[in-house]
Amino acid sequence: MGAGALGRLARGMRGSYDGSRTDPVLDGDEPHVIQTSARLLKLLSLLQSRRFWTGGELARALEVTERSVRRDVDRLRSLGYPVHATTGVGGGYQLGAGKELPPLPLEDDEAVAVAVGLRAAATGPVRGLEEASVRALGKLTQVLPKRLRRKVSALDAVSVRLGDAGPTLDADALATIANACRDAEVLCFEYSSRKDAASARRVEPYRLVHTSYRWYLLAYDLDRGAWRTFRVDRIHGKPRAGRRFTARPLPSDDVAAYVARAVSPEAYRKRARATVHGPAHAVSARLTWGAWQVEALSPDRCAVSSGGASLEELAFQLGFVGFDFEVHEPAELVEHIRRLAERFTRASAAHREAQRAERPPERAPAVTRGDRA
Repeated sequence: MGAGALGRLARGMRGSYDGSRTDPVLDGDEPHVIQTSARLLKLLSLLQSRRFWTGGELARALEVTERSVRRDVDRLRSLGYPVHATTGVGGGYQLGAGKELPPLPLEDDEAVAVAVGLRAAATGPVRGLEEASVRALGKLTQVLPKRLRRKVSALDAVSVRLGDAGPTLDADALATIANACRDAEVLCFEYSSRKDAASARRVEPYRLVHTSYRWYLLAYDLDRGAWRTFRVDRIHGKPRAGRRFTARPLPSDDVAAYVARAVSPEAYRKRARATVHGPAHAVSARLTWGAWQVEALSPDRCAVSSGGASLEELAFQLGFVGFDFEVHEPAELVEHIRRLAERFTRASAAHREAQRAERPPERAPAVTRGDRA
């Protein structure tokens, strides 16, 4: 797809421009066309990666002069990309919303990621995306090269959703929050605590974190003067983005782990704590659901804790870890695992009995005359 967009940009540059060009491109000047088109693709990717760029920042990223940046911006405009510019102190460029959706260049890995994401969205917890996701996936699959279609099909074939997808969310609200995080804009919304206490919040949003069941917003609460983690499904109505803010240092380099620690006690209906007889790094690699915390006790032993929607889920996750373990709490999980073990034992015994029943009876050895005598 990147190559196709490159071709469109190259063809767009061949025609008449706007009369102001000082570096005309002739039809026979193929290397220059490709080089400039590749730079336009990079410029477009930069403009899509964040809301605002100064001319100097773009020039350094593209390794060209600011004059070349201005020319390239004009080329993008001529191809239908609405690039807005402001002059003076604090001026720069940003990619705006146009009347029509222009071509969107994607690298191979980006195209695969979009296809996998659309498949997940078609059956995911965000309301209003199901039909649109299926339509978009159909359009994308139609133009994917065979090698990429095979990758998407392989990922889909081996992907299994475990348990409930969690509460449903409004797609527009989630998009508003994501844009506010990206653009560093203060966010105002109505929020209900886990005890159903309603409050108005005014925050600096930083990250959206998704667990197996829920979306969380990591934000700095301006009224309380502290970092807070909000469940997105408890945000009511339409969040409102406001003025820009200067980003402050995050409370942790590992945002996912920070949010997991913050929400783990209340995020799940059931909690578990166990000791696993295996190295911490290997156990962490196997416990990929939920918000498991793994702490090394020795080179071949570690403590694990987390939660799940049900005892069945916790038992499955611990059983999947691939090492022996002892459950410390809750007691009902120990009892549940005991019942599961008995059930598996009965299933194994029944299988052995069935195999014996299917086996033909052994024939008694033949008796010869000599034996009778």
